[in-house]
Amino acid sequence: MWFMRQAGRSLPEYRELRVGTDMLETCLTPELASEITLQPVRRHGVDAAIFFSDIVIPVKLAGVDVRIVAGRGPVLEKPVRTAADVAALPPLDPEALEPIREAVAATVARLGETPLIGFAGAPYTLASYLVEGGPSKEQLRTRAMMHSDPATWSALLSWCAAVTGAFLAAQIEAGASAGQLFDSWAGSLSRADYTGSVARHSAAALEPVRALDVPIVHFGVGTGELLAAMRDVGADVIGVDWRIPLDEASRRLGGATPLQGNIDPALLAAPWPVLEAHVRDVLERGRAAPSHVLNLGHGVPPDTDPGVLTRIVEFVHDQS
Repeated sequence: MWFMRQAGRSLPEYRELRVGTDMLETCLTPELASEITLQPVRRHGVDAAIFFSDIVIPVKLAGVDVRIVAGRGPVLEKPVRTAADVAALPPLDPEALEPIREAVAATVARLGETPLIGFAGAPYTLASYLVEGGPSKEQLRTRAMMHSDPATWSALLSWCAAVTGAFLAAQIEAGASAGQLFDSWAGSLSRADYTGSVARHSAAALEPVRALDVPIVHFGVGTGELLAAMRDVGADVIGVDWRIPLDEASRRLGGATPLQGNIDPALLAAPWPVLEAHVRDVLERGRAAPSHVLNLGHGVPPDTDPGVLTRIVEFVHDQS
């Protein structure tokens, strides 16, 4: 087991390290990114580390003006909403990824036998930030572009696939043992929209990673209706959020796909007997899949008691 966004702003040592440091600057400072990646492994004893970064890092490295606003998330000074805007997006210089390679290599050297999982955002999620200019619950402008200007939409997602694919491949090349493609906003899509306008771009993002012959995890939020389509873009493991029981997810995937998930993050704040019963249920339902990586159904909430996470790891390892 491991925890998505496992530092999750919940560790005191993470908050101490971040004092006075911008989020994106932290991600691009190899010694800081490496240390933050290692912190939850030391504290919780998880079975894998997840590389500390942000979905918009490859966008920033390509030269797009994006910043993280506290309490809101990634914000762009100039959203990308026209064909001219898309045409003006700069290509990602492979040399710009050097801080990522350096951070990953340093982390792998310090992890020893604990594997590192690389991390990148899926093209649809990147496009959502670019079009909306920041986080959006429904991605109305994004989905409007998808239908009203398919050519511009395809060009935008092709750009997103290229930069995020290069970002994830750089982590694998530097020593990460697996990769996860994270689609935060795909839950706003119908199955027809996903398969018709998005899936091929996610497959393109994974193409350089598949060539490196490592396991690929594909996870989305609110994507219960898209599980099979997300697997079909080239994933080996499908992450499941808390909305669908793992046995039902396995049924929808034909019983042949390894699963990751899916403890409800809200229950991290519940009394231990409630949380323990929930974890037992997740473990039992996970038996329906060929194999099961225990995880949360999304990231660690920032106000989570770190001791609860450690207790879950100990409990699951004891059950295993």
